[in-house]
Amino acid sequence: MKLTAELLKRYERQCILPQFGIEGQERLLASKVLIVGVGGLGCAQALYLAAAGVGKIGLVDFDRVDASNVHRQVLFGPDDVGRLKVEVAKNRLKHINPQCEVEIYPLRLSSKNALDLLKDYDCVLDGTDNFPTRYLINDAAVLLKKPNVYGSIFQFEAQVSVFSLPSGPCYRCLFPEPPRPGEVPSCAEAGVIGVLPGIMGLVQATEAIKLLTGIGSPLVGRLLILDALKMEWRELRVQRDRTCPICGDQPSIKELIEYEDVCDIAPQEEIPSISAKQLSRLLSEKPNEVVLIDVRNQRERESGFIEGSLFIPIAELSSRIEELDSYRDKMVVLYCSLGIRSVTAARLLKQRGFKGKVYNLEGGIAAWKRLQSRKQVE
Repeated sequence: MKLTAELLKRYERQCILPQFGIEGQERLLASKVLIVGVGGLGCAQALYLAAAGVGKIGLVDFDRVDASNVHRQVLFGPDDVGRLKVEVAKNRLKHINPQCEVEIYPLRLSSKNALDLLKDYDCVLDGTDNFPTRYLINDAAVLLKKPNVYGSIFQFEAQVSVFSLPSGPCYRCLFPEPPRPGEVPSCAEAGVIGVLPGIMGLVQATEAIKLLTGIGSPLVGRLLILDALKMEWRELRVQRDRTCPICGDQPSIKELIEYEDVCDIAPQEEIPSISAKQLSRLLSEKPNEVVLIDVRNQRERESGFIEGSLFIPIAELSSRIEELDSYRDKMVVLYCSLGIRSVTAARLLKQRGFKGKVYNLEGGIAAWKRLQSRKQVE
């Protein structure tokens, strides 16, 4: 694609860079980028890639805007709550750069559609927040020989790298096995400072621009880690694993698989919930009939806990299950920060033969603390 006088005026600050030039801008205008996940990372990626002049941006996300998103997902505002993220994002990007083609895919990336979605794009940017999709993106990118610009965030920490380039590692080389369900709390539970996905999303966008224009040295074989509290950057070397099942010398993965099975997130039975108010009443009226189990980690425990609760982090629950043998026929209530990990823990107890009533504390200890605060005011 040739630069018109109008486009040259728009992108002149990039074009005057000796490493970039008009040729680099024309490459960018002809490029196509797929962004999977229009959350904090994806919003920052899309915003700046559209502004920089990427010719086509694909957006994959089935989710709708929630009020808790807007502090970090900068393409959305309060009036967008309830709307499909990809639709809102497309409108914003077209306003920023009308020449940018934006294709939206309001669906969940799966083993059935991933190859078809990725094949027509020059590179894929990972803006996801779950392990099944992360492994799926990696494997599809390796099979199609497409660069995968990876990023992840957690509280005040983040990391970014470029995978699936010739002679470089893939995501599986760095993380061969996914963590056990519930072992790593999500951002919804652990929290995240709003600026962090912006910082790392822009690093990912920068890497994508370098890849698309052929300038600089991409983060291949290098994992960049940011500790935002200390504003400290570290870099770790990552080598290609010759025994890797997808990119190694003798790969065993030659087609996409069911990633929920790999990450041990198969559909499970529903676990009943109990509200903080109901639990408070039970503990007051029948304290000896309820067994409380805190499945958070040590640092979370130190920030406060429900009096009388047992402390067994979810990562240790399977190996310590015998400690709970005397409670198998009792009412057990498990809790974590927001009531997400404790659902996984409750399912584990049911699978291991707990015949009594096993409940999840709805809203976790956050809901419990809110209830106690209201009681103090009253």
